[in-house]
Amino acid sequence: MMLAVVAAVLGLFSGASLAAQNLQLHYDAPANTFNEALPLGNGRMGVMVYGGVQQARYSLSEITMFSGSRYDGADRDDAVNYLPKIRQLLLEGRNVDAEQLTNQHFTWSGEGANAHYGTYQGLGTLTLDFAANAAPVSDYRRRLDIPSATSEARYTQDGVRYRREMFVSAPDQVMVLHLTADRTGGLNFVAKLDRAERATVEGDGANGLLMQGELDSGGSGKGLTFAARVRVIAPGASVHADAHGIRVEHGTDVTVLISEATDYDGFAGRHSADPVAASAADLQRVASRSVAQLHAVHVADFRSWFDRFSLQLGSIDSAREAMSTRARLDAYGDGGDPGFAALYFQYARYLLISSSRPGGLPSNLQGLWAEGTSTPWNGDYHTNVNIEMNYWPAEPTGLGELVQPLFALTASLQQPGAKTAQRYYGARGWVVHTLTNLWGFTAPGAEASWGVWQGAPAWLSFHIWDHYRYTGDRDFLRRYYPVLRGAARFYADVLIEEPSHHWLVTAPSSSPENTVYMEDGRKAAIVMGPAMDEELIRFLFGAVIGASQDLQVDADFRRELKAKRARLAPIQISPDGRIQEYLKPYREVEVHHRHVSHLWGLFPGNQIDLAETPKLAAAAARSLDVRGDDSTGWSEAYKVNLWAHLGDGNRALHLLDVLFKPASRDTRLGHEWAGTYPNLFNAGPPFQIDGNFGATSGMVEMLMQSEPGQLDLLPALPDAWSQGDVRGLHARGGFVIDMRWAKGKLVEASVRSLRGGDCVVRYGGRQVSLSTKAGQTYKLHPADFL
Repeated sequence: MMLAVVAAVLGLFSGASLAAQNLQLHYDAPANTFNEALPLGNGRMGVMVYGGVQQARYSLSEITMFSGSRYDGADRDDAVNYLPKIRQLLLEGRNVDAEQLTNQHFTWSGEGANAHYGTYQGLGTLTLDFAANAAPVSDYRRRLDIPSATSEARYTQDGVRYRREMFVSAPDQVMVLHLTADRTGGLNFVAKLDRAERATVEGDGANGLLMQGELDSGGSGKGLTFAARVRVIAPGASVHADAHGIRVEHGTDVTVLISEATDYDGFAGRHSADPVAASAADLQRVASRSVAQLHAVHVADFRSWFDRFSLQLGSIDSAREAMSTRARLDAYGDGGDPGFAALYFQYARYLLISSSRPGGLPSNLQGLWAEGTSTPWNGDYHTNVNIEMNYWPAEPTGLGELVQPLFALTASLQQPGAKTAQRYYGARGWVVHTLTNLWGFTAPGAEASWGVWQGAPAWLSFHIWDHYRYTGDRDFLRRYYPVLRGAARFYADVLIEEPSHHWLVTAPSSSPENTVYMEDGRKAAIVMGPAMDEELIRFLFGAVIGASQDLQVDADFRRELKAKRARLAPIQISPDGRIQEYLKPYREVEVHHRHVSHLWGLFPGNQIDLAETPKLAAAAARSLDVRGDDSTGWSEAYKVNLWAHLGDGNRALHLLDVLFKPASRDTRLGHEWAGTYPNLFNAGPPFQIDGNFGATSGMVEMLMQSEPGQLDLLPALPDAWSQGDVRGLHARGGFVIDMRWAKGKLVEASVRSLRGGDCVVRYGGRQVSLSTKAGQTYKLHPADFL
């Protein structure tokens, strides 16, 4: 019976691989580092699979594993008292003095806020230590099969063929690790579960382990509690468990089940009051199920998301596909492997499905995957580009429902953000600044130069409005309209008039993380009305005006927003021909700064358009040229999108080429360069998942761009992608696009209308108008465009 189960599992894995040969990451050696290991996840639980021979390591994650706690004391109670003076200093051009006062009285409240803020952490490590064997290893291969979301490691040692497969099931909320040997009794190992701090491990019956602990709350209260369980099922083997591990002797077919739980009770998640009991219940639910049954349910669930979209770039290159992924990355070159770009694209969709599910928490800076007790930048939610970039590819690649965790996070910030808006600005509505976490942090950051930025409510609101533009779901809009309205109410209250042109601007704020020279040569980051803020507020006021009209509410507020929107500072062109980042043409301290915040209006906004605003588009191109291509990984990814919207596919592809370079360390300087790690994680450096998602969004924008009622096909197709096929591209207005091209020209396209309505489809400077009916598909060929 067990042999039949094994055969069924192997058949499932092999079938998925054969159906999509080019959608695998595969290697000929085990991983030595986190950035070589392979990620699996179900939106809540994650694991990095190393695939070692003598020791198999599995770094476990759970998306609510965040230290710290809710803390109302992060806001300064008296900050609003200093706001008039800060603004007056800015109006007088005394930005340095304004920044000094901001640092003293307008940042977060100090050490208490820092301690309670917390950090995202790994849950722990599962290791399988195999019996010592000096025999050489041959035929080693490890891989991640993307369409089935299953990892595998296999090798031969001492004449025995070993195989390990692993998946993380969303329907069943368990991790499943399946080990086999083709010699009876060939599996001998000890499974251990541990964590560097704040956890204890004990035996859990004859064949299990239980780890439980409590994270640091940052104060005197209780921290988040967590539990993980491991259970081994090994028919015919000797199995013994105690606090030191689970010893398996003479096994042939062994299944290891892992469950995880925490007591996080916030805006999303499972709300498990007792993680010890919850982790036990998760294992109990699958106790009678075979590996084949669990795998079949897992694959069906994953493919219900993944199969909504397909992409082929270039012709199949069997020689490239036969290379290990690491070798293929090393050999990528400049655009010479379109199939690699398609693989990277689908891998990013895999990562999003694996790290963000409806009802859960949003994908963070690490996505889902972490190890150890600290992560770069706390593994939190940075709002000045990073968390938004995580979700850029969701809507257009058929994964719009996966943005729900971001909507939930944004809605959860209303209550704490309303307090922060009052305490700092004396304003109605709600605000959050540069960073937040699962505890509802909304205060400014620790330093004015990066922590005092007002644009976050508008950018987070963008995704709510954009989902409505894709779906037309009025019930959704009605549910989230208070979030949009509250953000707009905040800005309507805080805008002040600048003296030169009488424009309405934010103050104090910054252009994210950037610094400029003042007229007296001193440096400052705190300013009035940076271009990004004005672009974001212009968008938000327009969205709330449109939403209130569609919902037939708030006529008075709509009139107020229309009047104030007309007085916002326009996008300016600086004397040297660039988009001006500030109200005045200040000189940058760092010309090649990683942020391109002032180009938000080009993408993801729509205020700079190649056809509608050609002078602004030319200025945006000049800005990008001066900023340069080389930067952090996420910045390079952002620029792919920007060049795509400027219609320059070859320049966009060049940015991808830069991004696809192997991340490397300068041994002389000890500096790691941006690029791509062996497991195709984006190197910021260090690993930040936003670069994966941003690059994929850029590829979408190269192939199709949309506004409600308007589609642009192949608007920035690079020469190297002369042949391709894409199916399942979603467009604003409720359309799904399939298209095929060859020799750099469109061959055919189809437009499926989800809800009816008029649509203008543009290609190659020509267009065709469609009056569509819901459920109908419209075929297009080049001759149809006039």
